[in-house]
Amino acid sequence: MASKNKANQLWVINLFSFLLFSLLGITGLINWLVLPRGPGSGGGFLFGLRHFLRDVHTWAGLVFIIVMAVHLFLHWGYIKTQIRRYGLMK
Repeated sequence: MASKNKANQLWVINLFSFLLFSLLGITGLINWLVLPRGPGSGGGFLFGLRHFLRDVHTWAGLVFIIVMAVHLFLHWGYIKTQIRRYGLMK
């Protein structure tokens, strides 16, 4: 039963990782390629959207780092096994 519970936890963490990574990619590309930059943008709707998406991008990045730490924690046994297997740790 414990193995199934861990598998479910890993699946949820992987799903959140994918969603956050996708959100980071989308917000980063929209800010970089679509929305106007600089002081000449006039402070209109698009300029406000740019700042909003930048905040979303920043917070998604922070949550993504936390989710990746949990991901590594849940895989730590496998990571140690592989490191020992290749002689990188005693």
